[in-house]
Amino acid sequence: MTMKFVPAPDAVDVAAVPQKTLYTGATIPGIGLGTFGSDAYAGEEIAAAVAEALRIGYRYLDCAACYGNEHLIGEVLSDAIGGGLRRSDVFVLSKLWNDMHKPADAAAACRKSLADLKLDYLDCYLMHWPFPNYHPPGCGPDERNPESRPYIHDEFMETWRALEKLVYEGLVRHIGTSNVTIPKLKLILRDAAIKPAVNEMELHPCFQQGELFQFCMDHDIQPIGYSPIGSPKRPERDRTPDDLSDMEQPAVADIAQRHGVHPALVCIKWASQRGQIPIPFSTNRRNYLANIKCITEDPLTYEEMEMMRGAERNCRLIKGQVFLWEGANTWLDLWDTDGTIPGWGGYGSVRI
Repeated sequence: MTMKFVPAPDAVDVAAVPQKTLYTGATIPGIGLGTFGSDAYAGEEIAAAVAEALRIGYRYLDCAACYGNEHLIGEVLSDAIGGGLRRSDVFVLSKLWNDMHKPADAAAACRKSLADLKLDYLDCYLMHWPFPNYHPPGCGPDERNPESRPYIHDEFMETWRALEKLVYEGLVRHIGTSNVTIPKLKLILRDAAIKPAVNEMELHPCFQQGELFQFCMDHDIQPIGYSPIGSPKRPERDRTPDDLSDMEQPAVADIAQRHGVHPALVCIKWASQRGQIPIPFSTNRRNYLANIKCITEDPLTYEEMEMMRGAERNCRLIKGQVFLWEGANTWLDLWDTDGTIPGWGGYGSVRI
């Protein structure tokens, strides 16, 4: 028998959580709960955190097929919705993994996520990476798939058309991109029948991606920021000696002291006030309660927001080197840092 869904006694007032409006007019909560366990957390731990996060006020869950836990999260959603939580009050996002880019595979993958999550529709469905380059869970930093190749726009658009069809069929309300660049987005916007509603991207004080962030805002694409506190528990394959800690930056530490809060909460306040949607991950109740609560009270001042601009260090943490193809120079080739999209075969590099 399904138990009645009851908010926690210390739950945040859901109405106090900022909302963002997508170009369709639909709204999405201004903070989400990430569900990627960094290869270190059991799916059951994450599902338990999702269940309690819903009770304390989270209404946006950021999921993905490759996280391997959607079937467990689906049980939680089924219980909550069966117990009285309205489906329309929960924004559920999932992502298409890289080995399912063929149009027929994309459709099947979406239906699999829906079945696992026990939902009739997804609020948003993203292409997780713009490359069809698969790597297995838990792989090391030197893992390479010999079949990997760079971004090929025509192939990307074939997959995008499959996602558009999911919208037409009513299985998905919105579609979006993740881990793309301005050159890629320009091509996608040029050719898409349904443009991206969101772009999920790495965003934290030491990696603010100002140009890409502004491009999204200018084109009514809502930025969603992963690793909002610098992903201190990210997989070992994503760690390099040059990485910086956001929470140790002088501006972050100073503002945290002023407000009497943990530096992580300064990062989340900044993200929310700047305009992106942070999706911090935690299985610690105290932490994920503090994360959502902090964006409903005691905002940063204009002066403090300006201080946070000075924390920018262009420090990308999730470099994506496991997606590199034969002939690529470095992980920078994934990110079109010189304004060109590295080519494949006879395509050559493309400047957009």
